[in-house]
Formats: sequence, C-alpha cells, structure tokens
Amino acid sequence: MQRSDVDAFFAILQAANPRPQTELEYTSVFELLAAVLLSAQATDVGVNKATRRLFALAPTPKAMVALGEERVTELIRTIGLFRTKAKNLVQTCRLLLQHHDGQVPRCRTALEALPGVGRKTANVVLNVAFGEPTMAVDTHIFRVSNRTGLATGRNPLQVELKLLQRVPAAYMVDAHHWLILHGRYVCTARAPRCDVCCVRQHCDTGRRLARQEARQEARQAGRFPAAAEPTIATGEPR
Repeated sequence: MQRSDVDAFFAILQAANPRPQTELEYTSVFELLAAVLLSAQATDVGVNKATRRLFALAPTPKAMVALGEERVTELIRTIGLFRTKAKNLVQTCRLLLQHHDGQVPRCRTALEALPGVGRKTANVVLNVAFGEPTMAVDTHIFRVSNRTGLATGRNPLQVELKLLQRVPAAYMVDAHHWLILHGRYVCTARAPRCDVCCVRQHCDTGRRLARQEARQEARQAGRFPAAAEPTIATGEPR
C-alpha cells in the first residue's frame, strides 16, 4: 500500500465513522481494564453479557477483591478461560489497591506488571481511557493490516510497530478502532466482503481482485460474440 493510499484509506474510514468507539461496555477506567482483561479469546458480546452482572456487584477494585475469586469465577463462567481470568482479575485488583491507590496507572510498564495484562491490553487502556496514540493489534487488526498491505508482519508486534510508522498522526488515536471494526464486519477472516468494502480501491488485495476481474471480463468478451449469452457452467454432466 502506497503512502497516498494510506491517507485515503483512513480518510474514507473516518468519513464513514467519525467517532469510533470500543464495543466493550464500561463506565470507568477500571471497568475498561477489567473488560479488556476478560476479552482475550472471547467476543465483546460475550464479555458484555458477563460484565453487566459483574460490574453491578463490583465496580471498583476494592469491591472486586471483596467479592472474591470464587464469586467472580461464577459470574464470568460464560467467558472462555474464566477460571484463569477470574484469578488474574482479582489479583490485579489487589495490586491496584496496594501500589496505585486503587487507580489504573497511565503507564505501560505498570499496566503490563498486572496479572493478565499484556501489551495488547495495555495499549487498549492507554488509547481508549487516556487518548494515547497506541495500536492494540488483535486478530482483526493483524489480518486487516496484512491483507490490505497497510502494515505487513509475521507477528502482532511487527505489525504494531509498522502501523505506528505508517498511520498518519491525524488518524492515530482512532485508527485501531477503525481497523478492528473493519476486520470484524467487512474484512472478515473466512469470507471477506470485498464487494461492499469502501476502501477496496486502496487495498492491495482489493486491487489484485479488481485486476483479476478485469482480465476475466476481457477473456469473456473475446470468447463470446456480442449478441450471444455465455453459458453458465453448472457442474452437471451433459
């Protein structure tokens, strides 16, 4: 993807969705941290269903510790890896109380020192809660970045570092939301919806498909007379 395509790519995504938001439900920085921690290998819909009950009982680190690991485990049982996540969440709350006065730190190192909080989770919190220009590379962003040619890489860190270099500053704060939503609803893993993609003309894969379609149309135009209708193959024996 050329530099001119990168600018146009994000300009189109911005025009379609000027104020992108995370689909995780939260009312505080702590709830955001907890929701993102619970979201690994789970859908936002599934996490929201569980956290509505959880946050009603424990909206703060102190309340979460008081609720206890066993009760937290019961409340998030519908989420994948719920036992490990419950343990990490309660321990994270204890550390927030012990070292950060119950507040979520605005520091990558401090965030990544919390149980269950990796680079991706830290990036989400820094970006969504504090407006930092970070790039949280999940499976959607990894796929979209490689498929479009925006930022190719063999692992999430490589893609993240390339995105930080390539995404224009004007789009950086919202870029990870646009890429996630695009991957979730349009540039899907198994059946990408290239036919309705608004940025297809700026995507390496989209342009390659357009060239293939043009060649196919040219071959068909040369194969059949103008007045004749081509026979559609049915796969059935004659």
